[in-house]
Amino acid sequence: MRHGGNLDAAVQRYAIAHGDWLDLSTGINPRAYPLPAVASASAVLTRLPSAAREALLREVARKAYGAPVGAAIAAAPGSQILIQLAARLRAGAQVAIVSPTYSEHAIAWAREGAMVSEIATLSEVGDAHVVVLANPNNPDGRRHAPSDLAAMAGRLGASGGLLVVDEAFADVMPELSAAPYAGMPGLIVLRSFGKMYGLAGVRLGFALGAKEDIGKLAAWLGPWAVPGPAIEAGIAALSDGAWAEAARTAIDREAGELAGLLARHGLDVVANVGLFVLASHPRAADVADQLARRGIWVRTFDYAPTWLRFGLPGEATAMAWLDRAMRDAKDVIPRTP
Repeated sequence: MRHGGNLDAAVQRYAIAHGDWLDLSTGINPRAYPLPAVASASAVLTRLPSAAREALLREVARKAYGAPVGAAIAAAPGSQILIQLAARLRAGAQVAIVSPTYSEHAIAWAREGAMVSEIATLSEVGDAHVVVLANPNNPDGRRHAPSDLAAMAGRLGASGGLLVVDEAFADVMPELSAAPYAGMPGLIVLRSFGKMYGLAGVRLGFALGAKEDIGKLAAWLGPWAVPGPAIEAGIAALSDGAWAEAARTAIDREAGELAGLLARHGLDVVANVGLFVLASHPRAADVADQLARRGIWVRTFDYAPTWLRFGLPGEATAMAWLDRAMRDAKDVIPRTP
């Protein structure tokens, strides 16, 4: 199993120093939120995290995500740990995961003794007690209407089941979020802070849902789960609605430019998910290798050998770098013989 962001592997394989890479293998906003000084102030670093400030963080996040007042919310050091803990909520259940998607979901549920099946569409759910999906999906960009997800959660919740919706990339498409339905039995919504805000190293994530399930997640996380600097970073960024709107506009524009660039160089655009663009090429592995030789690292997929995922380059100089590298790669690897 490979994830994006595995730049160490690229450094070792291609003998190019860390600082000389353009890493497009992740879906992280290259223009990070400008953190206030309080996030690194000495008092925040030297004291245990404040329970009152974490409570404020949760309330700010609830409002930012559009969840109702009755929804419970847990804050965690990243959404990854919430993916793992959520599998304990219905350990040993029959679980259907809409795939392909982020591979850690299947791993987490299997670890907890679940009978995991991977399905292509929600019409294949069958008798599953738990359904897991990402909206929008990583990597192929599939989308589900929030009202449809609420209806499914209602059906599952009526028999004690659960719908887990991973909204790691929903910040750029808030209209897709099921967070407005959070609090109803049978629904867990997972949110990742670091992607749109460009602060993956902060490690902050949230779970929204019914009080019983969220209470269990919070108990398993234990006290002081979120570091003080992450609390302050989250409060500042999630309170800044103007920055978020401007970021969405910029991301939409840049993703469109990226998709156009890839199409000009002979790739087929499969999906534009804002923070990344998925493209296809019959010799995708060779294209990725040629880009890597030019210091650009992109995401490949063992289960879909024609796919390549490109994160946003960010600055105009980075986009130009990619443009030159794609042109050079196309000369070396024509799309057809």
